[in-house]
Amino acid sequence: MKRLALILGTMVLSSSVFAAGIDSHSYTCAALQSLVTQTGFVFINNPSFQDFVVANVSYCGSGGSAVLQKRSVPTIDNPECLANYCVLTSRSSGGG
Repeated sequence: MKRLALILGTMVLSSSVFAAGIDSHSYTCAALQSLVTQTGFVFINNPSFQDFVVANVSYCGSGGSAVLQKRSVPTIDNPECLANYCVLTSRSSGGG
């Protein structure tokens, strides 16, 4: 969780564009996927999708309790461009 907070803090301070999020409608699907790959994660700020998409599970920052799920993000050329999205998994509490 600390890693995600650090990443988010860095993102906010380093670029006001990414801090406010991007409008995925301004990108082609390939360009959006390339941007996510280059930066590691991107906040999508659309009425239909307001969350982060990530390059891989290491950007989920939940101590290993997250998995990637594909979610569709609307782009200029594809209303259902698939992108990685972090989903927290429930951990069973093992008693001692």
